[in-house]
Amino acid sequence: MGGGNCNPKDFGAAAYWEARYSSPSTGGKGGGGGGFFDWYQSYSALRPLLRACVPTSSRVLMLGCGNSLLSEDMVKDGYQNIVNIDISSVVIEQMKEKHMDIPRLTYMQLDVRDMSFFGDGSFDCIIDKGTLDAMMCGDDAPHGAYKMLAEVARLMRPGGIYMLITYGAPKERLTLLNQVQCCWEVELYIMPATPEYQLKWSNGAAHAMMEKVALTVDRQLPPDYVLKNPESHFIYVCYKSDIVTEDNSMVAGQDDAMTSF
Repeated sequence: MGGGNCNPKDFGAAAYWEARYSSPSTGGKGGGGGGFFDWYQSYSALRPLLRACVPTSSRVLMLGCGNSLLSEDMVKDGYQNIVNIDISSVVIEQMKEKHMDIPRLTYMQLDVRDMSFFGDGSFDCIIDKGTLDAMMCGDDAPHGAYKMLAEVARLMRPGGIYMLITYGAPKERLTLLNQVQCCWEVELYIMPATPEYQLKWSNGAAHAMMEKVALTVDRQLPPDYVLKNPESHFIYVCYKSDIVTEDNSMVAGQDDAMTSF
């Protein structure tokens, strides 16, 4: 997930990202010099799922936006309101300058562990493309990751969607989600992360190589499931419940935003 000789734990520290985004020679997420770089998947690869699950009228929060093109590409495709946050003030200023003429994109320097700037239920959709993975590399992991997820749950409106793109399998990531005092209904998709797959999408492939996988009752992969490509991303589409019952079961929460895919 990183690059160079950095300690993986640096991914949870603001100082690491400030230095990375200030460097003209750094590859990976930093890109340096005002370039762009997308961790994990591009918008073209994610578009079928995003368009199926997230209406273009949704108010979207992009966690750890970095210098990704994802938000810009979503706006070009019709999305109306995307708030982008990152712990690095350097990259936020870079992105503000680049997109000053696109009012549908706003940028703010914030720590995902404390998003108290926003009120409860402020967003219809929250997108996380690698940020939780970065938090799990921090010195305060898993506590910092838990704090982030608690804030995510607070900021989502009832019925809202948290879309998590990660290398983490259900055993790791859904265990974290279950610790938050929120009831989720979760759908899992698995998508290859190989360079060949990315090239396929950059050349305009018509259909996603995305597999929907039914989770077990305890939200794990089926015991007989075989991951076709070990270099894959897990995409969790998490719907927030309207009501949490005593047994923490789902009562409501999915509305017209949910579409089969």
